[in-house]
Amino acid sequence: MELRKRNKLIQGVGVNDADYNVYEYETIGGKKKIVWRCKFYQTWKNMLERCYSNNFQSKNPTYKGCSTCDDWLIFSKFRTWMESQDWEGKQLDKDLLVEGNKVYSPDDCIFVHPTVNKFTTDHGNARGEYMIGVYWSKNAGKFMSQCCNPFNGKQEHLGYFTNELEAHLAWKTRKQGHACMLADSEFVTDPRLAEALRTRYL
Repeated sequence: MELRKRNKLIQGVGVNDADYNVYEYETIGGKKKIVWRCKFYQTWKNMLERCYSNNFQSKNPTYKGCSTCDDWLIFSKFRTWMESQDWEGKQLDKDLLVEGNKVYSPDDCIFVHPTVNKFTTDHGNARGEYMIGVYWSKNAGKFMSQCCNPFNGKQEHLGYFTNELEAHLAWKTRKQGHACMLADSEFVTDPRLAEALRTRYL
């Protein structure tokens, strides 16, 4: 199969220097459809979109200000790193090892199981006016605390409280407990990630 020419930069910055076609197509029902995607390329392309797509960042403002290291603007260099990682069935993460990190690079990034990724996602823009883990119960006339159990996906009710801070601290204590259990679970295989989880909510 002839190698397709690639002159266009990905998101205006990324160089696809692959020596093979990163997509394969077939004509199905008279229409050309992608039947295979290179997982290395797709991961790289998605990373660049998160960092350099204005449209993506307008919908996901927590990614504003994110970038990649210079090496990872070249696909082959990113692929070499990814091939050395435990990546299958996992998601690329930039700020679990270094909280608040905005730069995708070999030193700061890690592949994590979706269960871990979901557990550590803040959802700060959607949680409302109260501190994380805190809700106002009209029926009880008090603050209520809840924490999602990462192993069964269910919300755990932690009680009612007279002030917002007490409710938040109850959430934080329970979150820390879950984080330690995750660190020791089958979902975590990298000791760096295990340590990051154990200290994330202290």
